[in-house]
Amino acid sequence: MMNNMTNLNKDTIQAAKAAIPQTVGAIMSREPMMLAPKMRAREALVRLRQVGVPKDFMTNCYVVDEDYTLLGIITVRDLIMAQESTRLEQAMSKPVGVLSPRDDQEEAVALMDRLDLVELPVVDDENRLVGTLTAEDAMDVLQDEATEDMERMAAMAPSERPYFQTKIWDVYKNRVVWLLLLMVSASVTGAIITHYEAALAAQVVLTAFIPMLMDTGGNCGSQSSVTVIRGLSLGEIRYCDWLRVAWKEIHVGLLCGVTLAVVNLAKLMLLNHLEFQVALVVSLTLIVTVVVSKLLGCFLPILASRIHLDPAVMASPLITTIADAISLVVYFRIAVVLLGV
Repeated sequence: MMNNMTNLNKDTIQAAKAAIPQTVGAIMSREPMMLAPKMRAREALVRLRQVGVPKDFMTNCYVVDEDYTLLGIITVRDLIMAQESTRLEQAMSKPVGVLSPRDDQEEAVALMDRLDLVELPVVDDENRLVGTLTAEDAMDVLQDEATEDMERMAAMAPSERPYFQTKIWDVYKNRVVWLLLLMVSASVTGAIITHYEAALAAQVVLTAFIPMLMDTGGNCGSQSSVTVIRGLSLGEIRYCDWLRVAWKEIHVGLLCGVTLAVVNLAKLMLLNHLEFQVALVVSLTLIVTVVVSKLLGCFLPILASRIHLDPAVMASPLITTIADAISLVVYFRIAVVLLGV
């Protein structure tokens, strides 16, 4: 009976494999080890030896009826340790979790991680077994998602192929769009500098500290965004936690900003021999820049996940551009107030 069951189930499995990309159905293993509930342990072991040898990954055997409805699970270890006369319906256990072929790959891997399992059954809407998601499948998903996140964080469209198999034209298309967007957005900083040209003319020394302020803001934003994106990926951070995350980053930003400001103030006065007011302008801007950048770095990825975008899209390049514009406005406004330029 089980031989016929495996053959009949192939159509169902193939239908599930036709699922849209990025779903469980597109990556699941197609040939779960199925056993009948009335089969005894010794019969199951014989069948295991007959059909289980070619399988690369097998930790569970799945007990199903003639309609392929999933009744229970028995591990290979439990099957070996069971009495030979024991029926599988007596030794099986209920599944801790099941997946649908339509489930998102990342969510499925996260569920597998939460349940601390190396294999999960995949069933259709009628609870019929159509495949399994294994740790090997999960590792492929994690690798693909990590690569995609790294490319998005570097302001590139994700590539589906390895580097040397990707055509030059495809690499160009993946990169140039983001570069154009960032170039246009970076022109905002140029407009801000032009707007405060009179202040720079009155205090030319202010120009020397613009790169330092912008780099510091970008670095702070990157630190927060990487931490939050990792937390979102692992399920440690959710949208409802945004206020707690922001509160924490404000405290961290203030501590980091004050530390940098004090060190910078001492350096500018003792080593660069600048006037106290000029050094104070730069140092106060540092505090504001660090706090704002860390807030942007934590909030934008959370917002992206809320509107169902990849949080990695809100990583370093975009956050840096926004933080640069804000830090420049703050810089020149403080200079106008304290220096009267």
